[in-house]
Amino acid sequence: MSDIATAEAQSAEPVRAARPVRSPRRRLAKLEPLAWLGPAIALIGFVVIWPIVTMIQTSFRNITPLGIDIGSAGWGNFSQVFDNPNLPGILLRTLIWVASVVAITMLLSLGLAALFNQRFPGRRFARWAIIAPWAASVLMTALIFRWMLQPDSGVIYLFLHQLGLVSHFNEQTPDWLGQPDVAMIAMMAVAVFVSLPFTTYVLLAGLQAIPGDIYEAARVDGSSTWNTYRRMTLPLLRPAFLVGAVINLMNVFNSFPIIWEMTRGGPGYETSTSTVFMYDLKSTFVGQAAAMAIINFALVVVIVLIFLRVNRWNDQEAR
Repeated sequence: MSDIATAEAQSAEPVRAARPVRSPRRRLAKLEPLAWLGPAIALIGFVVIWPIVTMIQTSFRNITPLGIDIGSAGWGNFSQVFDNPNLPGILLRTLIWVASVVAITMLLSLGLAALFNQRFPGRRFARWAIIAPWAASVLMTALIFRWMLQPDSGVIYLFLHQLGLVSHFNEQTPDWLGQPDVAMIAMMAVAVFVSLPFTTYVLLAGLQAIPGDIYEAARVDGSSTWNTYRRMTLPLLRPAFLVGAVINLMNVFNSFPIIWEMTRGGPGYETSTSTVFMYDLKSTFVGQAAAMAIINFALVVVIVLIFLRVNRWNDQEAR
């Protein structure tokens, strides 16, 4: 009797589902994405992560310009950078440099994008032509502008001299790149010149993504051209505008070839930004240059985050 009860009890227990046996082929299929992502992850690790780790390690070491490590520096490299009397002026100049170049670039690019979005004879050629400053080397562009601003033989000087606009120098040759204020304006003009193509194409892509039905509805409602642009085009262009502005913020902040080729950051540090100052520090100790590199990285992150916070990009994504 007990055997019968035991058998009935066992039959009443729920039958456990048998676990499917995973074949080796299925296991390899799950690892297949790593074969595609692996090279990209390795490249990021080698090109991005490893230099950052090395830079952080270097910032805490005493390393001579010849690359000889003479011991730990602790926080000494950072304190020496912050104690440099030229640093406040350099940081202020960097802020002016970034804000001016990015603002002028975005404003001019808005106009150029609106122009290239219209139909006119030679539009395709004009679109191709604006790529030239972007396709050319930034160093080569800065070198050409420096030659154009050269005293006596510069094209700009000779042109203004023929127009009689430099006669007030009393026969003295004007050295524009030797005057900090004039040199900063000239370098800003070059920075805007090389930044316009990319920004214009980003905004032009944003304009072409706006549906044409919206503009037809605005015409039916009797909206003026300005009201349509202000109330419809600009809000819809906001994502593309943010992309162009953020990329320009990072590029202009880290801009080195223009300043270095045109003025070397001089006279003194009067035309130096924090990036040029970082490069110049390597002539003393490499550790100080690495410390300034970390400060620059923190600064550009803070600037971008403040810009995105002010423009409420999260609100835009939520809409």
